[in-house]
Amino acid sequence: MSTLLEKQIKVNRIVTTSIGHARAIEDPVRAKIVEILYHQALSADQISTALKKTGYKKALTTVRHHLEILKESGLIEIAKIEESRGAITKYYSTSTKLLDFQTPADFDSAYSKIIDSTSTKIEKILKGLAPKTKSKGKKSEDYSQYLVMEIMNRAMTNVLEKSNHK
Repeated sequence: MSTLLEKQIKVNRIVTTSIGHARAIEDPVRAKIVEILYHQALSADQISTALKKTGYKKALTTVRHHLEILKESGLIEIAKIEESRGAITKYYSTSTKLLDFQTPADFDSAYSKIIDSTSTKIEKILKGLAPKTKSKGKKSEDYSQYLVMEIMNRAMTNVLEKSNHK
């Protein structure tokens, strides 16, 4: 057998998620629901209307099914329950921001200096976090990396959210 192609693959991104989260948003409609609910609590009817405006025409029962899957995964929560004339309306919201973009082809070359200088700064931060995330047992290094990524992810989210509200 001869090798037809072989190349080194450089790790250039880490995605932290769980299998449950990934399965919940693998459906484009559910991903769109999470996007719609970001910073806005809506009822199932309102979500259905918002979906129709973005090209997803789904029956209310289907929307409720998607909401249940997202709720079970922890990506959305019930933010409010209202009672009006004997009927109960649930409003859903999310604390998860999905960024669905493609990086440009020249990203690495265009941003290499910024990546390098930011990497140096982050390395200093990580040295301070590493002792706090040590774990024992199987895959402890991967788990420690996951904890650090989750800490950095939440810290970045805090910073970006504060800058969006100014």
